[in-house]
Amino acid sequence: MTRYAVPCGTIAFCLVAYWLSTQFDRVPPILLRGMQPSDFPQMILLLIIALSILVMIFDKPIEHDPIGINVWTSLGLFVVFALVAQIDLFLGLGVFAGALAWSWGERRPWGIGLVAVVSPALIFFLFDIVFRIRFPRGLLTNLWYG
Repeated sequence: MTRYAVPCGTIAFCLVAYWLSTQFDRVPPILLRGMQPSDFPQMILLLIIALSILVMIFDKPIEHDPIGINVWTSLGLFVVFALVAQIDLFLGLGVFAGALAWSWGERRPWGIGLVAVVSPALIFFLFDIVFRIRFPRGLLTNLWYG
C-alpha cells in the first residue's frame, strides 16, 4: 500500500498544479505565436501523471535501507540555508555548499573553501554578468552592486 503513496501524492500535486494553470491569462489569437502560456506546463504535468501511473503499474516493490544521517543532515542544511539567505543569498549558498561538502566527508580545508566560495561566485557572476539578472540586495551583493 505504501508503494502507491508517492505516485498518488505526485498525481494529486499535478492535478492541483494543472487546475492552477487553467487560471493563466489567454493570449489573443492575433498575438499568438505557438502555444498558449498554459499549454507547456499542462503538457509537462500530464507527462508526470502518466509516468506516475506507469510507476504504480510496473515498479516492483523493494525493501529500502533506513534513511541515513547524511540525508537528515542535508535536510537540516536547507533550513540553515533559508535562515542565512535572509542576510544574503550568496552567503547562504556558500555556507550551505561548504557545510554540505563537510557533512559528506570532505575534510581538506581548500576543498571546502573551493566549494563554499568559488561555486556561489561562479553562479553569481554567470547570472549577473551573462544573463543580466540582478539578485536581491544583501550583505555581499551590496558590495558588488554598490
